Amino acid sequence: MRSTSHRSASRRSISSRRGAAAGALTAVAALIAVAVQTGPATADDPARTPSTAPAAAKIGKADPGSVPAKLSPAQRAALLKDANATKADTAKDLGLGAKEKLVVRDVTKDGDGTTHTRYERTYDGMPVLGGDLVVDEAKSGKTEGVTKASKAQLKGVDTTADVKASAAEKQALGAAKAEGSKKTDADRAPRKVVWMAKGEPTLAYETVVGGLQHDGTPNELHVITDAATGKKLFQWQGIENGTGNTQYSGQVTLGTAQSGSNYTLTDTTRGSHRTNNLNRGTSGTGTLFSGADDVWGNGQASNLETAGADAHYGAALTWDYYKNVHGRSGIRGDGVGAYSRVHYGNNYVNAFWSDSCFCMTYGDGAGNAKPLTSIDVAAHEMTHGVTAATGNMTYSGESGGLNEATSDIFAAAVEFNANNAQDVGDYLVGEKIDIRGDGTPLRYMDKPSKDGSSKDSWYSGIGNIDVHYSSGVANHFYYLLSEGSGAKVINGVSYNSPTSDGLPVAGIGRDKASLIWFKALTTKFTTTTNYAAARTGTLAVAGELYGTTSAEYKAVADAWAGVNVGSRPGGGGTDFENTTDVAIPDNGAAVTSSVNVTGRTGNAPSALKVGVDIVHTWRGDLVVDLVAPDGTNYRLKNSSSSDSADNIVATYTVDASSEVANGTWKLKVQDVAAQDVGRINSWKLTFP
Repeated sequence: MRSTSHRSASRRSISSRRGAAAGALTAVAALIAVAVQTGPATADDPARTPSTAPAAAKIGKADPGSVPAKLSPAQRAALLKDANATKADTAKDLGLGAKEKLVVRDVTKDGDGTTHTRYERTYDGMPVLGGDLVVDEAKSGKTEGVTKASKAQLKGVDTTADVKASAAEKQALGAAKAEGSKKTDADRAPRKVVWMAKGEPTLAYETVVGGLQHDGTPNELHVITDAATGKKLFQWQGIENGTGNTQYSGQVTLGTAQSGSNYTLTDTTRGSHRTNNLNRGTSGTGTLFSGADDVWGNGQASNLETAGADAHYGAALTWDYYKNVHGRSGIRGDGVGAYSRVHYGNNYVNAFWSDSCFCMTYGDGAGNAKPLTSIDVAAHEMTHGVTAATGNMTYSGESGGLNEATSDIFAAAVEFNANNAQDVGDYLVGEKIDIRGDGTPLRYMDKPSKDGSSKDSWYSGIGNIDVHYSSGVANHFYYLLSEGSGAKVINGVSYNSPTSDGLPVAGIGRDKASLIWFKALTTKFTTTTNYAAARTGTLAVAGELYGTTSAEYKAVADAWAGVNVGSRPGGGGTDFENTTDVAIPDNGAAVTSSVNVTGRTGNAPSALKVGVDIVHTWRGDLVVDLVAPDGTNYRLKNSSSSDSADNIVATYTVDASSEVANGTWKLKVQDVAAQDVGRINSWKLTFP
């Protein structure tokens, strides 16, 4: 659950002003943020009744040609081989420069034969961080679309470093020390890379430092240093926070292996996934659980096999979900299982996924009495691996919130799909592990703010908070898309989901919502995807699967509007829009874009909607105003040095009831700080 894994949110320090949105290639994600808040949350009665799908969920079936195909490891390997054989031609077709090369990382295929191949790039032999892209190719071989993590051109990069590698290493060691590491040497010496996750490509060093963080979570800190100036551009953590008698799921069947008279927790039917005992250690692979009776645990935390049984069972359920529902055989789609490590540390209240070991790791909780090995935690951590192998959204800023939410989303999907009587499906995260010590869940998807820290809706600056809390926006979107807004009871749990615009959302059912998110993750999301891009990607997928005039497509738009990401189609009112680009000068004079409102009577409404779409590489530089026809200014957004994310895609509500409706309204934007540029992409006024 990336909130428990090595990617604990509060562990991540925000990097310097110009490096707040990178493309992490390796990650450790944790289930929880380091500082667990004890907000005024109350646990619902665990007794549950069968879920009732919303009426809208019965409308429309997905286009079989757009549904991801179920690929065997051999079929996937053949597609990867073809992509590797033609990557030079693909680079040429994409118009890449002579110094650029493509590196094939993943491939998926739709029912109609369309392939979606994910590439990373190199420049003059150096890795390009934030240069990843996805190419959609029809069965005929025609390129149908390309999704890029960065729209900047990769050319003219000075490959000569002015700063020595030793200076970059010193900087990285200092950053790691602040995280708790006592390492005196980098685990991976500085390597030259091209940093492209923010604006123009820049020659840089990437240094990785290990050790342990303050709470005992492994440290795998990546630090990016400008090779020309020595300035730190960015940093991120690489740790994303038989018969089994389990603690949380009752007596279950486990996949095991037999050798002579001995059995081991090795699931030979699921890529030989194994579960190991760290026995309170914090390093190494641990010891594979083995025994003579093929019975594991007794349901009590005091028996070390019990946590092993829970983790092994959760991994099996997650494997089965991805394979049987989405056709993905294993985390990387190659049929190879990861492994699980239980009993990490002493009283360690977290769990995490690490790319470097390709494994999930679980602590035993406070007093070593509540191992973090429930179904949803296991699914959360394993999903971090799936994300790392596909969209790989950087674990910081808005992309980090989307990364964390993806693990919560599929944790819920796996839990519902498991249909376990002792741990039935719900939209609560970590409800079994009692991480707060008061019986309440860790997170709530219907109203994330119930945990006291997570956010229900998007706002400018949300990329500056812990990813375990900014994830609330996507978690809320998924709940709304699945079940709809308002009060309801599902499997015995009471939910009451609000919307930011006060309008209802009709759910389309969990299966459709999960399919849309999975296909967006594997074909649309990249290292730099933010909430605006996630909306674009999921709408594109909904259009491919169900059509752009479908109830499902509208529901996706409505659910995003319900969490303040974009607006509803039509909005139930009259729109006046300007889509002409207006360049915003860097640290310069204010610019305006106008719309002419006609045909209205009387004054403007008290809830005038102002939809703003601004492309900018550092939105904290921007001051945004709505200017009424009589020249009155209405401030929409102030500048903020801490608002480090890209772009402004938001709908603001203005009380304009003192203004005459008809006339020329203007959006005024001024960049008040140096170094970053952008443009007004479009904006509109919506009158009810």
